[in-house]
Amino acid sequence: MLRCNILASIRGGFEKDLGGTLWGPFAFLALAMNPCPCGYRGHPLRACRCTPDQVERYQARISGPLLDRIDVQIEVPTPSQEELLDGPPGEPTLNVAERVSAAHARQLARQGKRNALLGGHEIDLHCSRTDAADGLLRHAMTRFSWSARAYARVLKLARTIADLSGDEQIDAAHVGEAIQYRRGVKAD
Repeated sequence: MLRCNILASIRGGFEKDLGGTLWGPFAFLALAMNPCPCGYRGHPLRACRCTPDQVERYQARISGPLLDRIDVQIEVPTPSQEELLDGPPGEPTLNVAERVSAAHARQLARQGKRNALLGGHEIDLHCSRTDAADGLLRHAMTRFSWSARAYARVLKLARTIADLSGDEQIDAAHVGEAIQYRRGVKAD
């Protein structure tokens, strides 16, 4: 388990200098954590033995400013035995790789860099959206009390989702999916 001071130093790795250059080692970083100290909160077969206070303290170890810098935050529930053994087959890796490659090519052709690296003015320039998408973004900003950083990350993620779909403009469906990826683990 990472101590709070280590997590704070990871947060520092996300900071950019005035020129927008990422100076830390974390251009891409995947983090994972259990939903609670015992690891069984929400498990279909095992009971969690943590108190609500323990869960809250455990999840509070990841600070808001660090979470603000993480683009995709999702809860992955433990699949049931039936889901593992009898679930539908996933999309073939080759199909996904081709779609990702095409989206990356779109980004480079449009702006010369990946969406994740867009700065403030570039976001305005390259993340055009429909009125419905704009309305959904405004509603989510208010409902979830997003910072400007969180708003920018959701918008860049929606731009990537639109690129994966082959769409030129960000629509409400792209924004809705991006919002879903910002709904991390929450204490009950």
